[in-house]
Amino acid sequence: MNPPLRILEHQANARMRLFPDPLYVIERPASKLEPHEDGDSAPHRASFYEREMQRPGDEAFESGARIASCLVIGWTVHDHISDPQTLPPRLQRSASFSVSSSYLAFFFILCPFLLLSLIISLSIFNPHTTITMDQIHQTEQQAPTDKKRHSVPDMFDNSAGEIAVCDMEKQKAAEGNAHFHRLGWKRLTVVLIVEAIALGCLSLPSAFATLGMVAGVILTVGLGFVAIYTSHVVGQVKLAYPQVSHYADAGKLMFGKFGYELVGVMFSLQLIFLVGSHCLTGTIAFLNLTDNGTCSVVFGVVSAIILLIVAIPPSFAEVAILGYIDFVSIILAVAITIIATGIQARDSVGGMSSVNWSAWPKDNLSFTDAFIAITNIVFAYSFAVCQFSFMDEMHTPGDYVKSIWSLGLIEIGIYTLTGALIYAFVGQDVKSPALLSAGDLVSKIAFGVALPVIFISGSINTTVVGRYIHGRVFKDSIIRYINTKMGWITWLGLVTVITIVAFVIAEAIPFFNDLLSISSSLFISGFTFYFPAIMWFMLICKGPWYSKENLPLAIANGLIFIIGMIVLVGGTYASIDDIILKFHHGEVRGVFTCEPIA
Repeated sequence: MNPPLRILEHQANARMRLFPDPLYVIERPASKLEPHEDGDSAPHRASFYEREMQRPGDEAFESGARIASCLVIGWTVHDHISDPQTLPPRLQRSASFSVSSSYLAFFFILCPFLLLSLIISLSIFNPHTTITMDQIHQTEQQAPTDKKRHSVPDMFDNSAGEIAVCDMEKQKAAEGNAHFHRLGWKRLTVVLIVEAIALGCLSLPSAFATLGMVAGVILTVGLGFVAIYTSHVVGQVKLAYPQVSHYADAGKLMFGKFGYELVGVMFSLQLIFLVGSHCLTGTIAFLNLTDNGTCSVVFGVVSAIILLIVAIPPSFAEVAILGYIDFVSIILAVAITIIATGIQARDSVGGMSSVNWSAWPKDNLSFTDAFIAITNIVFAYSFAVCQFSFMDEMHTPGDYVKSIWSLGLIEIGIYTLTGALIYAFVGQDVKSPALLSAGDLVSKIAFGVALPVIFISGSINTTVVGRYIHGRVFKDSIIRYINTKMGWITWLGLVTVITIVAFVIAEAIPFFNDLLSISSSLFISGFTFYFPAIMWFMLICKGPWYSKENLPLAIANGLIFIIGMIVLVGGTYASIDDIILKFHHGEVRGVFTCEPIA
């Protein structure tokens, strides 16, 4: 038997022992396939590959791609089968289809050029997909697997070393699997708080000033409960389809391979946009703390470096430890801002009654201003985008309901109080982020207290998108567990590139509200609204949607889908229009300049 093929089979068997799944084996008569000259029978090989092809569900495509790679590298190059037509027809079709589809999939997911170059490099250095000529010529031929081994090992036999390597890989895989399944519902709540409660509450007072107190409160509370429900749907999908590790996998369930690539690109860009938002907020914080003491690009670089360092731990259970600091940080920063603005309003001429706030939208409200305010509220409830990734590390996924209700109610309370109180204390002149409205000295104190939440909440998005890309590239390798030397090298390189891309975004769009609005309109509208609605109809609903039992939820999910479409179209138009107007009137600084960020 050819050594590389034997090694691949050995690794596949090890994976099956570690992560058992139902396999349906098709045994073919020996007469239909030619025996190979090295003593290894073709039926034995066909049985191995056909077992891989019979993996159920959405493992079929990946198994097909792996089989096609084995056929191309192991058999075609070294002529291990005399006639390709002796392969089963299913394998002949899968070989060509899987290879072409795999390359097409990589093309779509690697659209951002910087990520493209890194991922190609990572793929090249994957030791489980690269077979060198030295490996082929240095390993001697092995007898058929059904023969007994000698009781005394041959001194030139490499099988003992290969078994030791395989045992080490099994140990690393077991350790990695245990390491990435340590989240309970309480830690999941903390991780969701880290991901969700940060930039959202800093932009809400300005949204209230645009929409008015009544509309602001109604939208904040209403969209909060909608987000809780859609997250409940996301959790139901995860329980029904445990193989879904990230939102892109849910896209594959809905729309096939195209959906996997499309949602994967949206997922990656959304999280990179979030990291860029936090990089921008860190720059604003440092400029405020130092009275614009140096070039804003310098502070942008400093913010990016801090985000990179905090994103190094790959497990969300480790991030949850920082989550307590994050939560205390945002609560203190918001409380300081509310108290300070309240004291300012009380001590102003005319007292609280002189504050210029209104229950109704501001005068001459334009479509663009209204939708930017709405998308800023939508942005505050964006936690569903990472929910699949977080739940994949839970040891008891069914407890997710406790987490999303805890998070949702906490968010609704914090967002409503922050938006309403600061707007009532400051009035129409409230700034975004809201910490700038507390006065010079107090805003410095508030920004100093808020630094942990700015960088911890930003870095978790780097971790999520990094885990998605890293796990996809090294899907069938122990490198994906990030507990080997190569695992750490590839992980550090990947999070570095993600941070650089986020920094470029922060410098290219250096105005806070529009960055949030673009992100919300393009991506969060899907992850929070219309994708969960589609998932309910396609994956959760049992029986006709118009049946008596399903009709109420069908109507609710239909309305949620419409909300998502309105946010997508209207919000994107408003964001682009606002950016054009600001550049036309000279209200924004240039790209990569040292001017203070407005």
